[in-house]
Amino acid sequence: MKNKEFISQYAKKMGCDEATAKQQIQGFIEVVLDSMKNRDSVTIDQLGKFYIEDRKNSTVFKFTPAQKLKAILGWSNTFKGEI
Repeated sequence: MKNKEFISQYAKKMGCDEATAKQQIQGFIEVVLDSMKNRDSVTIDQLGKFYIEDRKNSTVFKFTPAQKLKAILGWSNTFKGEI
């Protein structure tokens, strides 16, 4: 899915116009990016955790999927809930 289609679907889901949807999505992205710059983790329910891991000779961006996302992808047999 491309950015424009994502914005359109988000706008429909939230019941707002595409300009508002774009602004909200951009705000979300900026919060995540600012957190990454500060080496803070960001955990989003039902999606997962974004974080930076400093290794011996490098810095690595990491993502750990939430149980619901794992279930959607078929990676979890312990998730209890609606998908």
